[in-house]
Amino acid sequence: MNKPKIGVLVSGRGSNLQSIMDHIAAGDLPLEVAVVISDKAEAKALERAAGAGIATAVVSRKAYDSKQEFEAAIDASLREHQVQLVVLAGFMRILSGFFVQKWQHKIVNIHPALLPSFTGLDAQGQAVRYGVKVSGCTVHFVDEGTDTGPIILQKVVPVLNGDTGETLAARILVEEHKALPEALRLWALGKLQLEGRKVLIKD
Repeated sequence: MNKPKIGVLVSGRGSNLQSIMDHIAAGDLPLEVAVVISDKAEAKALERAAGAGIATAVVSRKAYDSKQEFEAAIDASLREHQVQLVVLAGFMRILSGFFVQKWQHKIVNIHPALLPSFTGLDAQGQAVRYGVKVSGCTVHFVDEGTDTGPIILQKVVPVLNGDTGETLAARILVEEHKALPEALRLWALGKLQLEGRKVLIKD
């Protein structure tokens, strides 16, 4: 049986990509990473992908006159590799409505906070400064807002006395490496059902 194909967009070290690849290798994530695309040629995530024999592409924003042309190039690469779901794993650019509409309900992101709290950048630092007692990560479908799409699943971690944004981020990252593969497994098995802004997980 052909496994569903995902395309992963990255900008940095690719630890969440590595977690996806590890779960596939272990046999508990029934999908294929068809391509890894980065907006940065120096991203370590590209090395991880190439080392695993996965196709890679660099699409640099600087190479295009407009954001729409940049996103069209990403879209073309995803379609060339017959991608069915786009996964944002540390992709540090906000996608426009133009792109999101093309892939409606077919883009998944992981965010290092319990949404709808602490959207945008430095979510972990925001949580520490606000004084919350728990934080965590959220896997969600991407809509045209910033971190506002339907929530697939969440993992919780405690916020400890003396935490900084960095120490909290490290604790959350451990849970990210579990949450993203878990959400992708549910998707690959056809267990996610979208009703309005709610994501129901079917038995």
